[in-house]
Amino acid sequence: MRSTAGDDRGAIETAEQVLLLLDRGSFNSTYKYAVLLGLMDVCLERATRDGSAPDSVTTWQLAERVIELYWPQTLPFLPARRAVRTATETVLSQNKGGPAEILQHILDFRAQHAPERSTPLGRARAAAPSAFDALIRHVEWKLMKMPLPLLPKLGRGESRASLYTIQWGEDVTRRSIRRGIDNQIRFVGRTGEHLVRLAGLLRPLIQREWAAMVADLNRELTGERQLEEFLFGSQRAALAAVRHPLRELQEDRCFYCGNKLGSRVEVDHFVPWARYPLDDVQNLVAVDPRCNNDKRDFLAATSHVGRWSARNLQRTTDLEELARRAGWPSDDSRSGAVARAIYLHLPATSQLWLGHRGRFEPVDPCALRNALGAGTSECGIVGDGRDA
Repeated sequence: MRSTAGDDRGAIETAEQVLLLLDRGSFNSTYKYAVLLGLMDVCLERATRDGSAPDSVTTWQLAERVIELYWPQTLPFLPARRAVRTATETVLSQNKGGPAEILQHILDFRAQHAPERSTPLGRARAAAPSAFDALIRHVEWKLMKMPLPLLPKLGRGESRASLYTIQWGEDVTRRSIRRGIDNQIRFVGRTGEHLVRLAGLLRPLIQREWAAMVADLNRELTGERQLEEFLFGSQRAALAAVRHPLRELQEDRCFYCGNKLGSRVEVDHFVPWARYPLDDVQNLVAVDPRCNNDKRDFLAATSHVGRWSARNLQRTTDLEELARRAGWPSDDSRSGAVARAIYLHLPATSQLWLGHRGRFEPVDPCALRNALGAGTSECGIVGDGRDA
């Protein structure tokens, strides 16, 4: 997917608008960070077969993603011993004027339907679908009432950030929503496409600003880096629930090097967590520590992409059953869409991780398209037989 000069200018303008929105003095809660990451993530999730971003998303889709972002953050936080010896566990404050309503709704749902700390969101949702739908409606209403109408107005002087347009204002009421208000968030121009292209650069920046605001709101807790890991890090301890089943699925072989797995087996996020935090079982592979340590947050090479895509297509039932038994989230369409959105927007100068000892290969756009089932006639193959 080649970018024109106009696309590059548009991407730069989008990045500047996001930077404008990151002014910490313009908001009293962390909602704007959740909205920015949520919009970016929904664009990745809803990417088309060729990796293109949607022109719009719904407030319901955004609310679902915002809940996913906040879910791990509603667990109690305990500072490092060296920071505060006498500290007790506490849920971090994320609003200047009292409890943040969205977090409180999630906490209430947790208390009633997911009291165990280690409960993944997918398991909690499956156990109480009606209650979870009610949670989405609460979060959707809060987003429609406050951050979404305000974000396009932020800025100083003539500078205004206009990433999207909506058909309602701050005076929106629950009655108007129940009557069927247009809940589409329409991106201005090619903003959705630019958010996908810039995701790898903007995500760590937004997360860092989010963590900084939480640190300011919780000054008795020191260690901003520790806070950032708590807020956005992978809950790797929970991955133990799928480690052995994935190992069996892969016939006791490391996904990357193919060597027999030893006593130590690790679970890797195929699409790196730093690129998009995705715990769906389709995004997980069992690997040996050497490969996992060497791959880190790099994107895997085309040969790995092809085997991963083929596994998810050919072992769909096995993966879904694995997820069901482990109470783990499963969404094949989301994993595939995110991978296409990321891989098919890579610059021609990108390098992909091929194997341990620091072996990399350059991007081959046609090979990647075919590996992801997004081939075109120019590449010699069209699709993979799945619906687009």
